[in-house]
Amino acid sequence: MESITTEVLDDKQRRDTRGRRIMARERQAELLIAYDGSGLTQRAFARREGINFHTFVEWLQRRRRTAGTGAKQTPRFQELSLPFMARASGTLEVTLPGGVSVRGDNVASVVELVRALRT
Repeated sequence: MESITTEVLDDKQRRDTRGRRIMARERQAELLIAYDGSGLTQRAFARREGINFHTFVEWLQRRRRTAGTGAKQTPRFQELSLPFMARASGTLEVTLPGGVSVRGDNVASVVELVRALRT
C-alpha cells in the first residue's frame, strides 16, 4: 500500500465555517471599481480575479441596493416642457420606447403625433 503525503498550506486568509474565503469590504470595493473600468463581462472579470461568479454578482447587487441610500443620483432622463406653439429651429426628433422615431420641424405637430402614438 502506498502512503499519501499531505501538506497543509495556510494562506493567512480568513475563512468561514465551510472553508470559504472571507474578503474584506475594502477589497470588495476595490474589485468593484476595477470591474467598472475593466470592460469585461461579470463572468470574465470574476474568473480573472479568482472570485466565485455568484459571489461577485451578489456584491454588484448589494452595491446597487445601497447606492440609493447615499447621495442623490442625477436622473438619466429629465422631463422637458416646451411651449405648445413653439417652433423648433431645425428638426425635432423623438424616439419612443418601442424604437419608433418621430421627426418634424413643428413642435406642436410632433407632440400631437407622439400623443396619438402613445394611446
